[in-house]
Amino acid sequence: MKPSLLDLFAGAGGSARGYQLAGFHVTGVDIRPQPRYAGDVFIQADAMTFPLDGYDAIHASPPCQLYANVTAWRGQPDDHPNLLPPTLARLAELDVPWVVENVPEAPIRPDILLCGSQFGLKVRRHRAFQCSPQLYSLLPPCRHRGLLPFMHKGERAYADALGCDWMTNREARQAIPPVFTTFIGEQLLSHLAVST
Repeated sequence: MKPSLLDLFAGAGGSARGYQLAGFHVTGVDIRPQPRYAGDVFIQADAMTFPLDGYDAIHASPPCQLYANVTAWRGQPDDHPNLLPPTLARLAELDVPWVVENVPEAPIRPDILLCGSQFGLKVRRHRAFQCSPQLYSLLPPCRHRGLLPFMHKGERAYADALGCDWMTNREARQAIPPVFTTFIGEQLLSHLAVST
């Protein structure tokens, strides 16, 4: 039987697909309907109040717009909720491994900073991951030359470059490349194997 992972703030499931590829059974929770969710099970509910018990590991991707550089450029920082601190507080009380993902500008302790270029993706996409237990990245540095930036106009090409070809253009803007969570998920599985 596969270990279970709870995917909070799931969106269309970029992170879920990666954790599945690593070997997890993934249950996603999002406050909005996600008809194209890539995980194994989807539950429409509030991630801030959803019960956290009964899972072997938890991943959370609270909204990142408040901290993202693009929000500051547009002058809209007050239009976005700040769910990162309460999410970290909830997870800190747990005994199971957890991962929180956000933009590099977010106020988290980034154990791992990943970029699409480190995995051979043709896209420049950075994400920071705070992990309990601490996980460590042994990857080469970013290689951005000639890669698509985050808000490239060809959004369909961008979704495909992320490895999220099942998503709509809008969903892909918020997506985590599955290869990121495959990498992290394999480390989580190793940790679970050692701790059992």
